[in-house]
Amino acid sequence: MDVLRRAWAIVWKDLLIEARTKQSFNAMVFFAALVLFIFSFALGPDTELLRRVSGGLLWVGIAFTGILSLSRTYQSEETSGGIEGLRMYPGDVRAIFLGKLLGNVVLLLSVEAVLFPAAAILFQIEMWPHALELAGIALLGTVGFSIVGTFYAALTVNLRAREVMLPLLLFPALVPVLLGAVNATTLVVVGDVMQDTGIWLRLLSAFDVIFFVICIWIFPIALEE
Repeated sequence: MDVLRRAWAIVWKDLLIEARTKQSFNAMVFFAALVLFIFSFALGPDTELLRRVSGGLLWVGIAFTGILSLSRTYQSEETSGGIEGLRMYPGDVRAIFLGKLLGNVVLLLSVEAVLFPAAAILFQIEMWPHALELAGIALLGTVGFSIVGTFYAALTVNLRAREVMLPLLLFPALVPVLLGAVNATTLVVVGDVMQDTGIWLRLLSAFDVIFFVICIWIFPIALEE
């Protein structure tokens, strides 16, 4: 319970700061919308082509946008020396990971709530009939993305070139998440004739569970200077 209380305090602090400034949210929404617009403009008016590639383009936008959020995960603590204070606070330091993880998940899901309807308009696809399936895919993909991203953000927080190192370390580890999310989204949008969506959902679920256990287990080591 002490871990959960500390985690909730961190989540509340981060979300309160974001609600007041809206710095990350506005930048992420603008960047993601710009990426989707450029892709839709480049592919032209071919509706069938847009439907087939919509899943991949959507998650490309989410992945690049998520990097903006992850790079700022520990920014406020790093600039004010708060990481040392969090580390020295009595209790399990894994609460820091849980708090930052939940904050990233909430922020990224909020961006996706804007991004999915925008993609439906730009790519001329019908998402509303599949809203529940797409919401489940978005949740599993976002959780997996945030688990690995929050861990690597802590791992690179003290590096001078962390803006460069974070994507280099993160994207190879995210291959299973992006592969599963892209294929599941595409099958839902285009039509899953062979009922293969469940395979990709199981891949996403297994990735989330396995990497959550691994990351939270070794997080105290990653946070050491």
